Amino acid sequence: MTKEQFIDELKKININLTSYQLEQFDKYFKVLVEWNEKMNLTSITEEEEVYEKHFYDCLLVSQSYDFNNQKICDVGAGAGFPSVPLKIVYPDLDITIVDSLDKRIKFLNVLSDELNLDNFKAVSQRAEEFAQDNREAYDLVLARAVARLNILVELCLPLVKVDGYFVALKGKQALEELDEAKLGIEKLGANLISKDKYQLISDYSTRYMLKYKKVKPTDKKYPRNYSQIKKKPL
Repeated sequence: MTKEQFIDELKKININLTSYQLEQFDKYFKVLVEWNEKMNLTSITEEEEVYEKHFYDCLLVSQSYDFNNQKICDVGAGAGFPSVPLKIVYPDLDITIVDSLDKRIKFLNVLSDELNLDNFKAVSQRAEEFAQDNREAYDLVLARAVARLNILVELCLPLVKVDGYFVALKGKQALEELDEAKLGIEKLGANLISKDKYQLISDYSTRYMLKYKKVKPTDKKYPRNYSQIKKKPL
């Protein structure tokens, strides 16, 4: 996907980028590639692939969720996906990224400075530990390519406010993972609202956006420590 195609495809989903936002995406790509030489952030480094399989892919979620001044937590964002592309397009968002690796947080802090992002915080902590002091604090919790859904829900749903949302961005395995996680999601206090399917432009690869609404508080015994979650998912 060329930059021109990126601009045109985003217009189709009602995203009209300013020249400043385009400069931010260009800088994001350059910082990502530079830091990827020092540490493993992504296997995708060709410019056209980054624009499609990272930037465009992350922004597809805006077709199914109305981003407007919310307080958002991105769990396990790695190189900043999906929250940094969303922050560029929707600058009023209040973003917190939680990732367990210090070196990724260092990259995200440098990236934030380079892109002049405000109301943006990157925290080096395990998600299950972060949830102990930030229970039900967020309007929306996002996760992309972090873990299987039956593990992910216990890391993310305790962070979501009642009447807030959890959105998982998944590949073609999403429907299989839905069945695995169904009982755990109910136990954690959420309902599935939608499972929207998208395709990328170049190779028609499948993407799903799974959207859950938090309908009741999560029992305080969750999340458990990660070894328990992984050994015996809900």
